[in-house]
Amino acid sequence: MHELAITQSIIDLAIEAAKREDARAINQIDLVIGDLSSIVDDSVQFYFDILSKETLAAGATLHFRREPAIAHCLDCGAQTPVKPPVAAFCPECDSQRIQIRGGKDF
Repeated sequence: MHELAITQSIIDLAIEAAKREDARAINQIDLVIGDLSSIVDDSVQFYFDILSKETLAAGATLHFRREPAIAHCLDCGAQTPVKPPVAAFCPECDSQRIQIRGGKDF
């Protein structure tokens, strides 16, 4: 359900940017979402279709791009793409000393 507030923020930011540029409409919004962010694309689209009605963003197309998360092993140096649920060990050397980089942003 947190997608509702997130989607409203997306619309607000897009409208604010469009007004700064004296735009009459917003045609497209590009979103980069981390694989570990727990944001569901379909939910954002659902809320966007409802919340954007009668705004500059009405009818705009949302483009979703996923940012991968990378598990970096502090022992062997392996870098492995990960998706939820994240394993707590390195798939190369079984070390539990891993660091997750990326994939959490929005």
